[in-house]
Amino acid sequence: MKSFFQKAILKDSWQKTALLLKQEAIGVIPTDTIYGIVGLALNKDIVEKIYKLKKRSFKKPMVILISSQDELKMFGVKIGFKQKKFLNKFWPGKISVILDCPFKNFSYLHRNTNTLAFRIPAKKEILKILLITGPLIATSANLEGYPPATTITQAKKYFGNKVFYFNKGKINSKPSTLVRFTKDKFEILRFDAKK
Repeated sequence: MKSFFQKAILKDSWQKTALLLKQEAIGVIPTDTIYGIVGLALNKDIVEKIYKLKKRSFKKPMVILISSQDELKMFGVKIGFKQKKFLNKFWPGKISVILDCPFKNFSYLHRNTNTLAFRIPAKKEILKILLITGPLIATSANLEGYPPATTITQAKKYFGNKVFYFNKGKINSKPSTLVRFTKDKFEILRFDAKK
């Protein structure tokens, strides 16, 4: 008998995607950049499962997708006037911003780097999902060291029936631009995507 996840290839159904994620499932979904493997960011067990599924280095943090700047407060992250001005200009969009987060209770997210990377996606479907699920941990849909999946077929070769899939056809994009904030200064660490 086929498992639930083998059957769960969703097409054009952000509502079902949101409900599955809310119920602590892990999914491969189209983000505003590439297909990502995602799960509840505030659930430590889910985060650890994603690290194991992806075979990702446990020292490397992942991006957290949020629906608004207000959600930064959930992580104890505070931003200054210049940072807010920058974020107002580039969010929502393909810009991930690294901000200080020295709190030990979020070490499972920042992996002892004392920083977290956040992004507010531009795609309306993803924002609708986030309004239901809350913040989602997100990383490219591939095993560490392999190319990111551009189709669900490729993603299934990596993850099989261990996750559910939200199919939106082929996605041929690049990862988000990565910006590091330190006080009122910022540094571009990776520049791959347009706003």
